[in-house]
Amino acid sequence: MMKNLLLVVTFLAIGFTGFAQKNGVISGKITDLDGNFSLPGATIKLNVGNKYTVSDQIGDFEFLNVPAGNYTVEVLYIGYQTQTQEISVEEGKTAVINFKLSSGSENLSEVVVIGDRMKGQTKALNQQKNNRNITNVISSDQVGRFPDSNIGDALKRVPGITMQNDQGEARNIIVRGLAPTLNSVTINGDRIPSAEGDNRNVQMDLIPSDMISTIEVNKTLTPDMDADAIGGSVNLITRATPNGERISATLSGGYNPIREKALYTGGFVYGNRFLDNKFGVVVSGSYNNNDFGSDNIEAAWVKDDFGNVYVEESDIRKYDVQRIRRSASLAFDYKFNSNNTIFASAIYNWRDDRENRFKTSYTDIEAQYDANDRIIGYEGTLVKETKGGVDNNKNKNRRLEDQRVQNYSLRGEHLLTPKLDLDWSMNYATAREYRPEERYLEFEQEGLSMLEDLSDTKYPFITAIGEDPAGLELSNLSQNTDETKESEFGAKINIRFPFSIMPDQKGRIRTGLRVRLKDKERNNVFYAYEPIDGFETLADVPTSFFGSENFNPGVKYVPGVFASANFLGGLNLNNDGLFEREIDPSEFLAENYKAKENIFAGYVRWDQDLSTKLSMIAGFRIENTQIDYTGNRVLDEEELEGQITTTNSYTNVLPSVSFKYDASESLVLRAALTTALARPDYYALAPFVNNIASDSEIFAGNPNLDATLAYNADFMVENYFKSVGLLSGGIFYKRLNDFIYTYSDPAYTTDEFANDFPNQANPIPAGENWTFTQSRNGDKVDVYGFEVALQRQLDFLPGKFLKNFGIYVNYTFTESKAFGISDEDGNPRADVSLPKTAPHTFNGSLFWENKRFSARISTNFTSDYLDELGSEAFEDSYYDKQFFVDANASYKITKNLRLFVEGNNLSNQPLRYYQGISSRTKQLEFYQARYNFGVKFDF
Repeated sequence: MMKNLLLVVTFLAIGFTGFAQKNGVISGKITDLDGNFSLPGATIKLNVGNKYTVSDQIGDFEFLNVPAGNYTVEVLYIGYQTQTQEISVEEGKTAVINFKLSSGSENLSEVVVIGDRMKGQTKALNQQKNNRNITNVISSDQVGRFPDSNIGDALKRVPGITMQNDQGEARNIIVRGLAPTLNSVTINGDRIPSAEGDNRNVQMDLIPSDMISTIEVNKTLTPDMDADAIGGSVNLITRATPNGERISATLSGGYNPIREKALYTGGFVYGNRFLDNKFGVVVSGSYNNNDFGSDNIEAAWVKDDFGNVYVEESDIRKYDVQRIRRSASLAFDYKFNSNNTIFASAIYNWRDDRENRFKTSYTDIEAQYDANDRIIGYEGTLVKETKGGVDNNKNKNRRLEDQRVQNYSLRGEHLLTPKLDLDWSMNYATAREYRPEERYLEFEQEGLSMLEDLSDTKYPFITAIGEDPAGLELSNLSQNTDETKESEFGAKINIRFPFSIMPDQKGRIRTGLRVRLKDKERNNVFYAYEPIDGFETLADVPTSFFGSENFNPGVKYVPGVFASANFLGGLNLNNDGLFEREIDPSEFLAENYKAKENIFAGYVRWDQDLSTKLSMIAGFRIENTQIDYTGNRVLDEEELEGQITTTNSYTNVLPSVSFKYDASESLVLRAALTTALARPDYYALAPFVNNIASDSEIFAGNPNLDATLAYNADFMVENYFKSVGLLSGGIFYKRLNDFIYTYSDPAYTTDEFANDFPNQANPIPAGENWTFTQSRNGDKVDVYGFEVALQRQLDFLPGKFLKNFGIYVNYTFTESKAFGISDEDGNPRADVSLPKTAPHTFNGSLFWENKRFSARISTNFTSDYLDELGSEAFEDSYYDKQFFVDANASYKITKNLRLFVEGNNLSNQPLRYYQGISSRTKQLEFYQARYNFGVKFDF
């Protein structure tokens, strides 16, 4: 199939080269009046027929196959004044014409000047309006108007976007209610590998927001886009080379009340053009050092045979966290002539995440009954755990999570003839998460009486009677080093040429080939240690005490006494005279795997204007996926019986059609019928089998998982205001076939194992039932909903003061129904929604701005939703609703100097999960607010 498509591409290219010299080409660039900033998304029209085009990310445009002659060229841009110029085109030549637009929109007899505060929104709206698919676009200027330090926090402002948080920062992206594994993230169109160990998620809090020029959320796909994005594709566009010299810098400092620690941020940008403007370069860097923490309580609930519900395990946790982000990027382009340009870019993101965790656990809690089967008390084990790392310059007595993601790309754009242009690209990207010498030290005291106060199940409170540091005996001392690596090489080539079946209407065909070669490996190791002649109880070691004062979940929770982090980090575990070391395969053997995926794709995309108002995109994409996975077969958690290697190959044909109707200059209607897919998570496909006889459990991968295939229908209406704003609304529907969920069977038998794993030794004794857990394909899921959005400067209000107000609001409703999921007894579960589908999301922002001062208060709301399916409804885990309030303000001292102040999470919104019902807390974690103050230079 790929060879045939390549032949078609080659034939078409040769055919159009032969007779293309009779016409010419018009090309140019659109910038602001000073020529410093490119204007992407501009509409450029010729005065003959329905001939138009749109400027790209760097403001460039071109008209192919233009007959020789004289033309009037017109440029339209929301927020800027329309401009026209005359140009003459000669046969076989390229005519170059550039435009510099004046900001301000023509409104009857008056001109409303668009200041600096609106330019970012202007760029975003022009691109969004002229994109052929359904998108949301955010520019860096808009991101700067919100107090968002990373890309994840910036993305949660987009309609239909929900973010899952980690340590108070937005990390995993959910698009229109679809889980992170059903979405894709790219940099400049190239895929970002995942540093996660078991899935394909890209951690959005890894990339600083000031390193990105534009965020483009594609909610519908076109055939030239990678197909693995059912929910949506998020494209992060880095800074392009400027049209002249640009210097920008940011310095700020802040305060984290939860740990009374500081945060520091710095950033810079330098760009310029050289060699008679043929060579452009831009370099940028960012540094963020954030020292903070969180206060956490957790509970696991159980229901006994008599219907009593109580807590079988409870934690009180104190986290101390330091995150240091470093990011650097370099981009350049060289314009050989008006027909040939090459581009190169590189971005390197590096985050050190250091953490100490102090955890008090009340675990293995069992109810005590009287003769009438009534609970009269509880008994369990008290555990005191310190989590940290070795004492060196990297770990600094903390667990270090070293994450690095880098991407290098080279691409070219070439006009081969007046009727044929070609572009190509190659990229190499890697992601790595490295956790060296991570340490845990535990002391436990068994057989303690427990008191459970469940009068308020949102705040379950468990205490132990008889806690004694001398009675807390050493139960675990361990050190592990974990490493996950993923790399991807990608290459693609595309050609484009005019092709229209409608006289005097614009049409073109774009076709190309794509290859992606991926490798992923997880390689963990874990050691357990015993002191030869040393401490035996918590009373024998240096300790730290953490009281309940200012503990966010409530003063009744006391973290208590722990082995100090400095003591744990200072232990010389490599000294054989002090410690006995033993490898513990149960902690890592089943986790390690290797994965190879090769993806080959080809597509044909046909853009056709059916009239001056109605246009269409039709086409298809073919993707062939070849996988080669290796996992471990493990007996009783720690004995490696062997390795299992599986290979597979499958091909998907993915058609799509979309329409855009320009009802007027400001009103746009869009409709699309598309297909997309989502490949299973890496670890879900790994062919591992882990038999745990001591717990009568089996965990297994599933290399036979099918990719989830989606059929999508979308309709959107957008009305753009001349005064720079947007009112939009749309509906969507998705049918997901073969969606993936976690299956759990507590009554798994020896016969079932023999059927599922015919070539493996059967660990289940005859007559016994074990618990079996594996990822499996469900039947289907229906996802549907609607979204509305409004962003508008309220310049129609009376008086100068009121005219400076503006609003930014959006709301998304999502509903889902899943079919083909069974409970632990094999019965179909009814009324089950797709995990991670948030029914309601809302963003609201009210701002006031003039030439010098701006202030904004922003809110973000997400309703509760199912996060993970359990074996039954009682075990289901839910992500609770969240409501964030942020605020920021800035003051422009001079044309180039601005002061700003920011406050995040002013509502002290916690992260909360609940089990089964909303009143039953599973996890409750607080972060408090964060404040930042700084200065920004821009020359």
